Amino acid sequence: MTNEILNLNPQAIWKYFYDLTQIPRPSGKEAAVIAYMKKFGEDLGLETIVDEVGNVIIRKPATLGMENRKGIILQGHLDMVPQANSDTPHNFETDPIQPRVDGEWVKATGTTLGADNGIGVATTMAILAATNLKHGPIEALMTIDEETGMTGAFNLKAGMIHGDIFINLDSEDEGEVYVGCAGGTNANISMPVSREAVPAGDKALKITISSLKGGHSGVDINLERGNSNKILFRLLHDLTHQFGIRLAMVDGGNLRNAIPREAVAVILVKDQDVHSIKSKIAEYSKVVQNELSSADPGVKIQIQDAEKPASVMDMDSAARLIKAIYGCPNGVMRMSTDMIGLVETSTNLAIVKSDEDQVNIRCLLRSSVDSAREDLKNMFASVFTLAGADILFDGEYPGWKPNMDSAILKAAREVYQNLYGKIPEIKAIHAGLECGILGGVYPNWDMLSIGPTIRFPHSPDEKVNIATVQKFWDFLVKILEEAPLK
Repeated sequence: MTNEILNLNPQAIWKYFYDLTQIPRPSGKEAAVIAYMKKFGEDLGLETIVDEVGNVIIRKPATLGMENRKGIILQGHLDMVPQANSDTPHNFETDPIQPRVDGEWVKATGTTLGADNGIGVATTMAILAATNLKHGPIEALMTIDEETGMTGAFNLKAGMIHGDIFINLDSEDEGEVYVGCAGGTNANISMPVSREAVPAGDKALKITISSLKGGHSGVDINLERGNSNKILFRLLHDLTHQFGIRLAMVDGGNLRNAIPREAVAVILVKDQDVHSIKSKIAEYSKVVQNELSSADPGVKIQIQDAEKPASVMDMDSAARLIKAIYGCPNGVMRMSTDMIGLVETSTNLAIVKSDEDQVNIRCLLRSSVDSAREDLKNMFASVFTLAGADILFDGEYPGWKPNMDSAILKAAREVYQNLYGKIPEIKAIHAGLECGILGGVYPNWDMLSIGPTIRFPHSPDEKVNIATVQKFWDFLVKILEEAPLK
């Protein structure tokens, strides 16, 4: 199997990629691969720096006659996602990956492959080692911990990098050029609640919202899928006004960057209202199913008897909570005016969980325009402070606003058309990339992101298309030749 990998073209990329698969490098455990990259750069006689967090920077001078070109930064990340099938014993801190050729693809045996972003790093290594290419000054920037915290990107210091053009090699569709991404911030909301005894004679019911599609809170937000928390609190709002229900607990969503698929609430109702409430929920279920008939047709709203809890939220606490969640912004807030079909600004009401004395609410706010994200933060603060909640924003990272007049984008379009007879798709993604974070530190950079075709990253089904690696290489090499003048 090793020989199969090493015989693929371009051989230099596949050689270095294979070397990387033999070095355990899960996120947060990159010491061995950092040492490998440091030795690689030094063995080539190139200036090699490891910064204080472990990012590796390698500088290669311009080739003869190309000294008048703008400096280009080639960037990828050193870590990989460690996932294995349940029947594959694998220690990602000690065991090498077992890559194999399977038809048109390279896959791993029972684990993630690490093509995300091993192929990008291997391509950079091939360029650094090559002696037959034409290019201006090159800086290779290989960051750490992209997959779990973007630690390397967040901690890169200003002044470490000298180039003007930044090419990220972490995209996953050959023939597409990315020119923008969303920035984001976390909204952490704590709403204090008071509790009291359950009213005598009340009956406990459990409401469950389920079977929604969910999805990535950035990439899939434009699909208008249902949000279980919003669906639940819309219902609670109506039931409170019509029947005076009491709220005991709520539990919806579990990941900040996932559209919530399920939510549960326990309510207390007057015994004489049970039949009417069940009829109301059946009616509401049909309304929601009709509204989501195209985007989320599997949605289910169910009600069943529940064990009576020890306490309920008092009327004021429940009213403040329900009104705030019902009024909380969620979904697409604005579409981009620069790129048709791109979401510019959105929010995801991801998690709502109650405990004894407070309700914790977690949201992820995204925008490729930093001022729009600030506006959204103020919107959230207005809603929740009026409801008596405390709100803290953290984990903020900047967006990357598309620049359709970019010089490197113009060069890339022309190169691709000359190579392959068509213009590449120009795209942006409504999710966070290292480009946005790094571009916030180096606002002078002219940026784009490219890569070969990778499918099912972050899972043991991960695979990279062999033919697209050659196309990606040819595209990148020609971009380097055609880099803009200083």
